[in-house]
Amino acid sequence: MSVWLFAIESPTIIILVVAAIFLLFGGSKLPQLAKALGQSKKAFKDGLDDASRADNHDRSKLDAVDDETLFEEARRRAQQMKTDGTKRIER
Repeated sequence: MSVWLFAIESPTIIILVVAAIFLLFGGSKLPQLAKALGQSKKAFKDGLDDASRADNHDRSKLDAVDDETLFEEARRRAQQMKTDGTKRIER
């Protein structure tokens, strides 16, 4: 028996895997399983596309704002957090 008998590319292992899937799920469940896998793959790709579009949209918003405005907003928020922290300590 050769080592290549159970290699992933080997036709023997592919036939054994297909036979095991057929025995586990039966002939009537295989089309449903294939349909579910296809829908899952499509939903995953749609989710990736939506995330990519949202990321690009957020970046375009930031590109419209200049650096000085961003720094001023960061300073304002830092000051606000500092005063909110002081108020919490005093209570």
